[in-house]
Amino acid sequence: MFCDNKEKKEQNADSALLSGLTRRQLKELEEKEKTPAQKLRETVIMLLPLLCGCVALLEYLLLPNNSRNARPWSYVWVLGAAMCAYLLCLCVSLLRKRRGEKRLYEKLRYKAPHFSALFLFLALYDYLTLKTGILTQPFVPCMNYIINAFLVDYKLLADCTLNTLKLLFLGYFIGVSLGLVTGVACGYSRRARYWLDPIIKFLGPIPTSTWIPIIMVVASSLFGGAVFIIALGSWFAVTVASLTGISNVGREYFEAARTLGATNRQLVFRVAIPHAMPSILQGCTQAMSSSCVAIMIAEMLGVKSGLGWYMTWQTGWASYDKSFAALFVICLIFTLVTNGLECIKRYLLRWQNGADSNA
Repeated sequence: MFCDNKEKKEQNADSALLSGLTRRQLKELEEKEKTPAQKLRETVIMLLPLLCGCVALLEYLLLPNNSRNARPWSYVWVLGAAMCAYLLCLCVSLLRKRRGEKRLYEKLRYKAPHFSALFLFLALYDYLTLKTGILTQPFVPCMNYIINAFLVDYKLLADCTLNTLKLLFLGYFIGVSLGLVTGVACGYSRRARYWLDPIIKFLGPIPTSTWIPIIMVVASSLFGGAVFIIALGSWFAVTVASLTGISNVGREYFEAARTLGATNRQLVFRVAIPHAMPSILQGCTQAMSSSCVAIMIAEMLGVKSGLGWYMTWQTGWASYDKSFAALFVICLIFTLVTNGLECIKRYLLRWQNGADSNA
């Protein structure tokens, strides 16, 4: 009986796709009317971030402080802005849902528990730092201290952020470009793999931090040395991913293309690289992760600018609130960069999802 229902659903999906319907439209057609209990549960989930935000706000305002808290309203404004932003998105999603556009509502429904957990985490963190002192200040500053530190030193933080991004993307793109060349060459040509494979195996496994003392002596500038360290980690990740992806391309594809008169250039750019693209993009994502680690090591140990340098400098002066502010900026930047790479990856690989790309 279960198999019959499964086959029937698959037949319905195939017929719907053949008739021009996307999978999202098919899902909407198959959705059943929700019961009152399900509607109540969904309403609670959508409103839960606002309730948790109120809990965080009340915890901050009502509980007595364990230590001095200068300019206390900065944290209140940030919490209020976050709650207003969520409320605005909720209202917009509900309006679009009434018009039949459910995508924003579904995304917000999916993220609502995450937002709720974030507000509860902020309340717990504030309780452990400012209210009770279990996490000792100023070594672990409260959120209000961190926000005030950002507001006071935002110009220097912005300058350090630009320097970090410049260093990160320069080294990353150099490493990715060289990694694509060596990876494609090794994956497609046995002769190139014969000569380059020992170099890859020798340089690749060496940790990034090992190169710091050597680069500080050999490099003509600390900036160039930091670029080399970042590029080296990116190069290895992309090289291995490209080599693996092209090596796994079926030989029948190359033979079929040669039968149709394809040249070596066309075999590389029309057959090998497109089929290996999922593996190559995965390597690019791994390269960004290694670049983020490398840039923090390089800035903390050598480069005289950037967020890593800023954290080391402020920690030396016991300004832990400013160090935490820089840490939050680092987390935000790397999260945005990683999400951007994932969006690019989904766009380039949209053909894998078939009809979902039209959803």
